[in-house]
Amino acid sequence: MTSSGTNPGGLAGTAAWELLLPAASAPARTRGRSLQAALREAIRSGRLAPDTRLPSSRDLAADLGVSRGLVTEAYEQLTAEGYLRSGRGAGTWVGGAVRAPSPRARDLAPRSPGARADFVPGTPDLSLFPRAAWAAAQRGVLADLPHQDLGYPDPRGLPRLRTALAELLARRRGVVADPERIVVVSGVAQATTLLGHVLHARGWQAVGVEDPGSPQHEALYVAAGLGTVPLPLDGDGLAVGPLRASGVRAVVTTPAHQFPTGIAYSPRRRAELLDWARSVDGLVLEDDYDGDFRYDRAPVGALQGLDPERVAYASSVSKSLAPGLRLGWLLVPGWLAEEVVERKRTMDLGHPSLDQALFARFLERGDYDRQLRRCQRAYRERRDALVAALPEHFPEATVSGIAAGLHAIAELPERYGPEERFLERAAAAGAAVRPLGAYTHARAADSGVRLVLGYAHLSPARIRSGVRLLAEAVAR
Repeated sequence: MTSSGTNPGGLAGTAAWELLLPAASAPARTRGRSLQAALREAIRSGRLAPDTRLPSSRDLAADLGVSRGLVTEAYEQLTAEGYLRSGRGAGTWVGGAVRAPSPRARDLAPRSPGARADFVPGTPDLSLFPRAAWAAAQRGVLADLPHQDLGYPDPRGLPRLRTALAELLARRRGVVADPERIVVVSGVAQATTLLGHVLHARGWQAVGVEDPGSPQHEALYVAAGLGTVPLPLDGDGLAVGPLRASGVRAVVTTPAHQFPTGIAYSPRRRAELLDWARSVDGLVLEDDYDGDFRYDRAPVGALQGLDPERVAYASSVSKSLAPGLRLGWLLVPGWLAEEVVERKRTMDLGHPSLDQALFARFLERGDYDRQLRRCQRAYRERRDALVAALPEHFPEATVSGIAAGLHAIAELPERYGPEERFLERAAAAGAAVRPLGAYTHARAADSGVRLVLGYAHLSPARIRSGVRLLAEAVAR
C-alpha cells in the first residue's frame, strides 16, 4: 500500500489491512458490501483504533485493485453510520462512535478474597514499605549510575551490590560471605530452582525436605527434575536418623526458624546435620527466610557460618521489604559456584541492573538496617497481641515455637475440634486460616486444632478482632 495520505497509525502496515484483501477479491456484485463489512469489523474489533487516519480513496483503491468509486462509496456509507469521520481537505479518519472493549488481564496473585480475618501466613505488612527512602535511593541511582552499568550485568550481580550484601550477611547473620560466591536472584524460589537444576545436571536424584515444611520447596525441586523425600522433625530440628536412612545427599532446611513449626534447630542438631553432609559428600540448602526477626534475644547465626563448603545459603527481601520486588541472594559453596553462575546466565542473563544498584545504595546508606528495626518493632508488637488474645478467647490455648518471624503455631484444646469442623466454621464466618496439617505429609493422630497463624500483615486491633471472630464462629 502506498503511504500517501496516511500517518504512522494509519491502515498501512497494520494487521487490519489483511482484513480488506478478501473483500477486494470478492465477486464484483458483492465487492462493495464486502469492503464495507471488512472495514466495520476492523473498527469494531479495535484493529483500526479510534482517530486512525485512513488512506485516500485513490490510494486505497490502487492498493486493493478496485475502482476508486467502490472505496468512495464505502467511506461515505461508514461515515453516515458513524464509523468514520471526514472533512473537506482533512482526510478520512476512524470515528469514536464505536469503542471496542479493551481486554483485561486477570490477576492470579494469591489472595484471601473477602476474608474478615486473614491469618494466612507468609505476607509481611506491605504498608511498612519505605516509599520515601526507596524513592530517594532511586533518584540517586538514576542520577549517578554509569551508562555501562545499564548493559548486560555480571550474572552473579553487580559487584557493588554483592560487596554490600557480603558485609550485611557477615554482620547480621554470621555468614562467611565471599562476594565472589554471591549470586543475586529473584527470590529464594529462583535460588532453589538454580540449585535444583545444577544438582540434577550432576546426576543427583532427590532432595530431602522438612515435613512439615514449605510446599514451595517440594514443588520447585520437582520442577527442576528432582524427586523429594519428606523427612520428619523432632524437638531439635530435622531428625538425623531418617535423614541418614533416606539415601539423599541434599536437604533443604529452615534452621533459624523452622517453617511452619516455629522451632529453632538446637546446636547439637546443627552439628549433626553438618556431620551428615560431610559424610555423604552432600549439601544443605539453608532457607533463611525470616532470620532477622527474633524478639526475645539476638537472632541465632546462620548455619552456613559453621561450614561454608557444605551449606548453600539463600534469603531475600520478601519479608523485610516486599515480595513483589523479587530480589534475593544465594551464597554457594566454591565447588558449585561456577555451575550455578552459568545456570543463572542461561536462565535470564542476570538480575535487572537498576534494581541491583538501587538496593546497593539502600544498603550502603543504612536504610535497610533502619527498615529491619522498624519491622522488628512492629512484628514483635503484633506477635504479643496474638499471644495475649488467644487464651483470652480460647482458654488453655498455647502458642508454640520461638518468639520470631511472621507466624506462630496456636494449639487449641481437643474440645474445639475436630479440626475439620473448626475450619469449616471459621471459613463460614469469613476467617482465612491454615492448619498445620496443610504443610505436612503425615497426618496428626490427635483430635485437637493446630493452626499456623500469620500476624505480620495485621494490626494489633485486627489481630484481636480476628481471634474474637474465630471464637464466635466456634461458639455458634
